[in-house]
Parts: sequence; C-alpha cells; structure tokens
Amino acid sequence: MPHPSPRGTYLTISEALRARIAEGAYPDGLPSEAEIGREFGVARTTVRRALRALEEGGDVATVAGIGRQVAGGSQVAPYKRIMTDVLERIRTGELPAGSRLPSEAELSETYGVARGTVRRAVHELEVAGHVQARHGVGRFVSPAS
Repeated sequence: MPHPSPRGTYLTISEALRARIAEGAYPDGLPSEAEIGREFGVARTTVRRALRALEEGGDVATVAGIGRQVAGGSQVAPYKRIMTDVLERIRTGELPAGSRLPSEAELSETYGVARGTVRRAVHELEVAGHVQARHGVGRFVSPAS
C-alpha cells in the first residue's frame, strides 16, 4: 500500500489474509508481524489490529511457542508436546514411579527447545501431580501416577 493509510486499513489486511487462509496459503502458520507489515507497507500496530480481528473471528489462533496458526490446525505448543511424551513414558513404564526425570538440560536437548519451555512442561506435570520436585536433587515420577 504505497499511499497513506486510511482508517480501517487493518480491516483490508485482515480480509486479504482471511482470503489467503481460505485458499490454504498458510499451512505452516501465518508470516510474522514484520513480514506482513513489509508486504502491506504498514506499521506493526496496524498488523496487530488485523491479526486481532482474525483471532476474534476465529480464523486464527495463537499457539504458545509456535505463533499464529490457522484455527483448527494441528500444531501443538512445544511444552504440551513434552508433557504428552513424558506422560506416555510414565504410562508405559519407561519412567516408573519413583524414577528420576531427565534433567532440564537433557530434555531441552532432546526436544530442541529452550529450557524455559521444558520448565513450563515439568511445572504443569508437577501441578497435575504426576511429578514431584525434590529441592537440590531433581524431579521424580510421583508414586500415584
């Protein structure tokens, strides 16, 4: 958009993105805010308003650790993927009750994610009662799991 932006430009952008979503143009997620801003020649706040309109309309959903995805997509937040995998390992007996979980560094390396992502996954497992933390020792599979 080479000329000055009139009011409501974000609506024009959201409609253009909505049409692309309907065509299946974004199977791996929407481009970044910066990329959309460059393409349409607008400020990031305008892009954010357009994306918010898409989220409110149910066309787009934000997935933690991944970004904005077409609603109904199959992307799962990385911390949830880690939680699911660890719970499966507990269920199958690969991590029996009382066994020590791999360290944050090991899990971070295994899943190719930041330690903060691993911490969130393990914290969620602790809150749900599947894992117990022992200060200075590590995290262990709860006996009740």
